[in-house]
Amino acid sequence: MNQKQLFGSRKDLNCSGNGTKVWSSQLVLGLGIPQLTINLISVAFNCTVIFTIVSTKDLHKPIFVLFCNLAFSDLFTSSSGFWISVLFITDPESTIFGSKDILIPYAFYTISILSTIYNLVSIGIERYLAVAEGFRTRCRISRNQALVAALINWTLAFLLGGMPLMGWDCYKKENRSVLYSPLCIDYLIFITIPNCVVAFILPFFTYLSIIVILRKQKCAMKAHRQTLGAYKSAELQVAITSIFIWLLALVSYAPFFAGVILDATMQLCPTGAYPSVFVFRNCTAMMITMNSLGNPIIYTLKVKNLGHKLKLLKCPSSNRIQVQAIGNR
Repeated sequence: MNQKQLFGSRKDLNCSGNGTKVWSSQLVLGLGIPQLTINLISVAFNCTVIFTIVSTKDLHKPIFVLFCNLAFSDLFTSSSGFWISVLFITDPESTIFGSKDILIPYAFYTISILSTIYNLVSIGIERYLAVAEGFRTRCRISRNQALVAALINWTLAFLLGGMPLMGWDCYKKENRSVLYSPLCIDYLIFITIPNCVVAFILPFFTYLSIIVILRKQKCAMKAHRQTLGAYKSAELQVAITSIFIWLLALVSYAPFFAGVILDATMQLCPTGAYPSVFVFRNCTAMMITMNSLGNPIIYTLKVKNLGHKLKLLKCPSSNRIQVQAIGNR
């Protein structure tokens, strides 16, 4: 059974009405203004992360290379999300019936989301190798390896996210998505399902493995009657952080995943689906931006640590105190 037989074709539905004005100005502004605001805040937060990491010369550490790359991915997500929000406010019809003008920002938005997911997985793997270093010293990655991982992440994101611009012509296909037009259903399924598995499953098992290693180390120290305070603190911090990371990814991407499944399984018409389904679509975009806003807070922008680092930039001294960030060993 092929894609068209399984999900049906938009051509089989009486979905005429292209050009019909179905958005009210109040609803457009009510959805568009919060999106613009969240995107701008996310841009500011991620620019602060990049500035802080670069200015404090932390890029010689592999984990901060990945942190900075994640901030660039989130900055890219917020910027392309801002672009889409502006297009939505100025021409909301194009986000329902699709247009070639909106295909480019959608493609960049997809690229940035994929890059964020791959960077989150890379950070989890680096943290796992850093914790496991005591048992397997050869597992520690270098700064050059972190740079290579960042390059691979972006390359893979551009190849997969740029497919609609490189030949996967979604705009002319009959099974074009209703919620995320001009992208098409088969492309969305191809991108969404494997990457949602990557976003949810890999970080879960990675951070679970870190907690298991810390617990083993704590048990080994307990057997030798050594102090356990540091390991208890480390285990608790990693457990709390990993839970926040996983829940943030789940809350951010699960609504979008549900929207793709809804779009694929229910033969919707744009005019028939309005307005509640499109309100849900815009809310999924805001949740994805919330992930870009939450990442710098969880990973690098603890307010106390950031304040210390910015003070060091303002008041340089020969006796500068080394402030420990989340990923600093």
